[in-house]
Amino acid sequence: MFSKHWLDPDWEWRFMDGSYVKAHQHSAGAASQESHAIGKSRAGNTTRIHLGVDGYGLPVEFEITGGEVNDCSAAPDLIARLPDAKAIVADKGYDSEWLREQIMKKGSRAVIPSKRNSLKGNADMDWDLYRYRHLVEHAFARLKQYRAIATRYDKLKRNYESMVAIAYGYLWLPM
Repeated sequence: MFSKHWLDPDWEWRFMDGSYVKAHQHSAGAASQESHAIGKSRAGNTTRIHLGVDGYGLPVEFEITGGEVNDCSAAPDLIARLPDAKAIVADKGYDSEWLREQIMKKGSRAVIPSKRNSLKGNADMDWDLYRYRHLVEHAFARLKQYRAIATRYDKLKRNYESMVAIAYGYLWLPM
């Protein structure tokens, strides 16, 4: 049967993750006072895309930060902007009690595995749902097929953010 995901998005689940994008050497050093969202990490100048996708792996929300910003720091704003869902699925990088509380206050269930050094157990973890977390990884793979996204050439955050939004718009178009 033909899937009409482009007409009827799956609002039941949300999947979140972040991905690094290498910034070209000429993208740093803009003379403007506007945000650049280019940070130093082990890989040099990088930008980080924090993404939330629906149950079909289609982008719903994203946030652009510097490469030094970790998942837990960018997650509260991303979760606040995500539409309501029954469950929000993320990897171990999002394992924190205050983040789980924010997800529960939103009326969703947090499906996040605990880190090895976590004091709380993982008895209520839904591993069957967690298996579908690859949907967000596939969204990043499709996004990075675009040269202007895979390597950041733009100096300003707003320009790069616009390119990412256009690329995600293409992902929503029916095939």
